[in-house]
Amino acid sequence: MATFYDIANKAIGAIDRVSLWTGNLVAPFLLVMMFLTCAVVVSRYLFNVGAIQIQESVMYLHGATLLLGIAYTLKLGGHVRVDILYQRFGPRYRAIVDVMGTLLFLFPLAAFILWTSYDYVAFSWSLTESSAEAGGLGGVYLLKTLIPITAIFIFLQGTSELLKNLCILLYPTGAQPQRATDGHLNDPVDPTPGATNG
Repeated sequence: MATFYDIANKAIGAIDRVSLWTGNLVAPFLLVMMFLTCAVVVSRYLFNVGAIQIQESVMYLHGATLLLGIAYTLKLGGHVRVDILYQRFGPRYRAIVDVMGTLLFLFPLAAFILWTSYDYVAFSWSLTESSAEAGGLGGVYLLKTLIPITAIFIFLQGTSELLKNLCILLYPTGAQPQRATDGHLNDPVDPTPGATNG
């Protein structure tokens, strides 16, 4: 019979793979944005030609990168931490702090984003909203749809981090899944019970 540890590790592995996939999906956007920004500068200052569609492409890519990269960054522990006491805590105390932070702040934030964005996105879809600029890009409603999708990804990755910390609290002497706060940012999660963190 599968234990909580087994189920948790399978869920952690699946969720983390989704977050890694979204991060890898948007990573090339950064390079594309760099080239498009250069193209805008060259066309405007060398050829005196406006490039509203290219400018808006940069904004679209920037928005997509920011929104879809949030869960990926959470998985890697890349969000800013300012609590100097946290760094001095042992694994169990860190796990307690992380569990409370996830339940009291992260999950409510994800729910708030999902709830407040629904009407905003639905209205945009009802208009099939496009750019307000003449000659601008369409599909603004598609970009806005990433807002509730981001909330779902935040909730999923938060669930993964919560499960990792619960494993630390419930199985203090066993092998633990890799947490974002452990410092091994590039280590994949091994969902196999008995796997070590490295």
